[in-house]
Amino acid sequence: MASAAEQLAANINFGAFAKATELKKRILFTLGALVIYRLGTYLPLPGIDTQIMEDIFSQNQGGILGMLDVFAGGAFGRMSIFAINIMPYISAAIIMQLMTSVSPKMEALKKEGESGRKQINQYTRYLTVVLATFQAYGLAIGMENLTTGTGQSAVIDPGFFFRATAVITLVGGTMFLMWLGEQVTARGIGNGISLIIFAGIVAELPRSMAFMFEQVRIGAMSVAILFGE
Repeated sequence: MASAAEQLAANINFGAFAKATELKKRILFTLGALVIYRLGTYLPLPGIDTQIMEDIFSQNQGGILGMLDVFAGGAFGRMSIFAINIMPYISAAIIMQLMTSVSPKMEALKKEGESGRKQINQYTRYLTVVLATFQAYGLAIGMENLTTGTGQSAVIDPGFFFRATAVITLVGGTMFLMWLGEQVTARGIGNGISLIIFAGIVAELPRSMAFMFEQVRIGAMSVAILFGE
């Protein structure tokens, strides 16, 4: 009598997998989009001294900056064009979701079906631009005030031009990620926005774990805290 494993192997139609060209295209498109996202996290923001930024971040890695960097897939610590990541879009989507519950106009729009959903998505994009602009400007101001212990600034030439360039670049990076996520949702596998966030966290997980184990080794963190006890 055939074992359960043999029966399972006999029932699997590998030819069907080989002929699933649409599925393969979707998988390859999703992987390609994630590769583009990861490459973008290494493109530095114009006007930033990457070496000084790395020194500053290494001194504050264990704080809130380290947490932000994990969710940004390392883009925040490297201060890349994707430094604020997709978070403005997530915030905008939450705000619009709340608005459909408190605003009769938005609630009516939601009940219109596909056309209403498209209109709400368009409002979400507009709100994403607004939120990303505020966050990018605040980040630009914050970077101008970031200095090392010797007083070296992370910004090569602080001023209006740097702030304008930073805002345009960071907002553009967020909008590109929003578009990329929508393309993955439509032409790839799964929810594109969720996959982008997940890919960033997974990519930074080994470095975060190595940092925590190093903190335990030097005595800055206890083993109990490391394992959540």
